[in-house]
Amino acid sequence: MHTRLPFCLVLVLVTGCASGNRTARPSPAPPELGPPLRYTCHRAVQPLTIDGRLDEPAWKLAAPTPPFVDIQGPHMPAPRFETRARMLWDDTYFYIAAEMQEPHVWGTLTEHDEIVFHDNDFEVFIDPDGDRREYYEIEINALNTIFDLLLVRTYVDGGPALHDWNCAGLVTASHIDGTLNDPSDTDAGWTIEMAIPWTTLAQYARCPAPPDVGDTWRVNFSRVEWRHRVADGCYERLPDAVADNWVWTPQGVINMHLPEHWGYVEFAE
Repeated sequence: MHTRLPFCLVLVLVTGCASGNRTARPSPAPPELGPPLRYTCHRAVQPLTIDGRLDEPAWKLAAPTPPFVDIQGPHMPAPRFETRARMLWDDTYFYIAAEMQEPHVWGTLTEHDEIVFHDNDFEVFIDPDGDRREYYEIEINALNTIFDLLLVRTYVDGGPALHDWNCAGLVTASHIDGTLNDPSDTDAGWTIEMAIPWTTLAQYARCPAPPDVGDTWRVNFSRVEWRHRVADGCYERLPDAVADNWVWTPQGVINMHLPEHWGYVEFAE
């Protein structure tokens, strides 16, 4: 049972690694999907301050991803709002940032490990050695609430998902360009920053973490966006609404848990 707060409440708050010979059942990509996207992740010139604002010189030098597309592929209607991600790394952290256009920024969930995708959220998926086993998922909403979990294997391979796993040492922040949970105005959007410790990712990476220069990991990002209405001055999700799923590199189906379709992130100087 997950505790939810009223919508109107405003709070202050890949395979560069060998994947081994373990059995998996990869899902073939639809022909129109194309190959997974690639990103060169450069080393940060200095440690970053994780405050949700992407105003540091290092982020300005990090190339943004192309705008996200529908999870099923670019043949689907384009997302209503733009989303882009950026990545950096150093010897301590894998840094991830996202910029999300959003005219109405809202959130309700505040407790760690609540099912954050019941709000609008941004999600990170990391399978270091690209073998569809022992991979990580981290979700964050505009309130900087985190849902982190470890997938022993994909759901189609039998799972399970370990919700009690915590990404020890994770540092996150969100920043609202506008006002949170206020339907009376129009917002520009929200941004997030994450610093994910290599010491935690190393637990199940089965390859160097931090990676060696030239290593490639499998990574993807998803943005979950719900249609809403305003009732009594508060945001509420439309009844029986189906979420939009916008991603960096598409999956071909509405299922993020197909790591063989995730992007390739190469770590570079």
